[in-house]
Amino acid sequence: MGPAWVLYDGECGLCDRAVGWLLARDRRAALRFAPLSGPTAAEVRRRHRELPAADESFLLVEDPGGRDERVLARSRAALAAVARLGGAWRAVRVLDLIPRPLGDAVYAWVARHRGRWFGRLAACRVPAPEERSRFLDLR
Repeated sequence: MGPAWVLYDGECGLCDRAVGWLLARDRRAALRFAPLSGPTAAEVRRRHRELPAADESFLLVEDPGGRDERVLARSRAALAAVARLGGAWRAVRVLDLIPRPLGDAVYAWVARHRGRWFGRLAACRVPAPEERSRFLDLR
């Protein structure tokens, strides 16, 4: 299985911190990253028109561009991204037992307050040189 794509709000302080957290723990390079405002996310949205609005979600694309491409959103995307880190992080999948509407309600509550709690950034993160290969829209 190749790397999954994490599509995130590049100007959200919480999302930026989440990307940094995932990068620091993704020793197997199981994830690639792209902002929801960029061309990679636009292409995924063209293939999956049912996706939630770009400003309200965190997306994980499994088998990107492949025959079995699948896009997870909100709480399920966040859980799947952490599980992709492997090792003990896979245990987070037990939270998939929580009904999606409940998980997404918690996700929506945090999303409503994220700007106040974590702030907004003027622009997307500029990856460190050693991280550049992990960001899709920089190539």
